[in-house]
Amino acid sequence: MEIISRKTAYDGHFKVSLLTIQDGDEQLKRERFEPGTAVAALVWDTQQERYLLTRQYRVGAEAEVLEIAAGMVDGDETPETAIRREVQEELGYDVDRLEQIARIYPSPGANAEVITIFFAEVSNKSGEGGGLVEESEKIESVVLTHEQLVAQQYEDAKTLIAVQWAQLRK
Repeated sequence: MEIISRKTAYDGHFKVSLLTIQDGDEQLKRERFEPGTAVAALVWDTQQERYLLTRQYRVGAEAEVLEIAAGMVDGDETPETAIRREVQEELGYDVDRLEQIARIYPSPGANAEVITIFFAEVSNKSGEGGGLVEESEKIESVVLTHEQLVAQQYEDAKTLIAVQWAQLRK
């Protein structure tokens, strides 16, 4: 299979492309959701010996979601730089150490998003957290022990991956 044509169908907060794919003698038309490149981190406070998650309203779920800190890579940022910024914006902590857990396509059938998931160790709360006012973010910090972390019910795939990684690592 080969993409032979790509047109932008929508370019707003996110982007949607219309693709024509050559498959032998057949041409297929497909839409592809292109939200960009994302990062996420399971954050461990080495001083409190607790995990730090976030709770915020997510339009896709139409509800508040308990999840690991996450956001988009801006411009030429590296995933490492982006997740350090996101942890500071959402939780108010400086990152001491990063370890990559996985790089995933959450739904590759029609979605081009790639998410790099990290484990981040923090020890210094240097900001307020809570998200950016200019992005209309209202993020609540949730502090959990390891036992509380693994006992929660999660609906968010990147969080499930990170929590399972933490369970295997313990």
